[in-house]
Amino acid sequence: MHVTQRTEESDPFCLQALDAAALLYDVPWRRLGVIGDSLSAGTGDASPGYADSGWPDRLARILRQVQPDLAYLNTAEIGATTEQTLNQQVDRMLEFGPDLLHLPCGANDLVRRRPDFAGIERNLRRLYELASRTGAQLTTFTLGRAYVVPAFPDWTQRVSRVNDITRTLAAEYQAIVVDMWDHPVNDRDDLLSEDRIHFSTSGQAVMATEVVKGLAQKLTRREGA
Repeated sequence: MHVTQRTEESDPFCLQALDAAALLYDVPWRRLGVIGDSLSAGTGDASPGYADSGWPDRLARILRQVQPDLAYLNTAEIGATTEQTLNQQVDRMLEFGPDLLHLPCGANDLVRRRPDFAGIERNLRRLYELASRTGAQLTTFTLGRAYVVPAFPDWTQRVSRVNDITRTLAAEYQAIVVDMWDHPVNDRDDLLSEDRIHFSTSGQAVMATEVVKGLAQKLTRREGA
């Protein structure tokens, strides 16, 4: 039996570039900023049939179709914790002055013997406080359930707890939450990179689509206000 290889063009979870741009045709944002860790960087192995690009670079390309003069700064560092993001990235981002800013969700803070959830919440709250001073529209992710670190038997509970922190803070600061925890893409056998942690570029394409949809919904709500 012949099985057709899924591609970016045929993926039901992906928007094509022109369709994505059409959803964002009247965006007000001209300065896109991204801070955080490897999830913010868009790290992931290449997937056959998909462009070799992470979600933030994809988003920047889509936005530039409707805002050709878009400025884009991504300071994300692989392995960065929330504390390291605060200490090493925030000042540069504040100087950049984004009007659309993506924040991390504490993934690397979980990879330790005993996560300090109070500390994670404190650091993330500080990130949101500082980010909100820019006046930017904020976005963030929840961690997907496909993201698993087998060394920790309580991993699912860890992720669930940090996702709850993310959702709570996002609601308080009116950030757009791209909720990847229960997205059906988590069920794909080819979703993860070889490290079994990061989404491959097929997953990055889906994440970019979900960000676009979240931004489009925000614009619709503004217009209806």
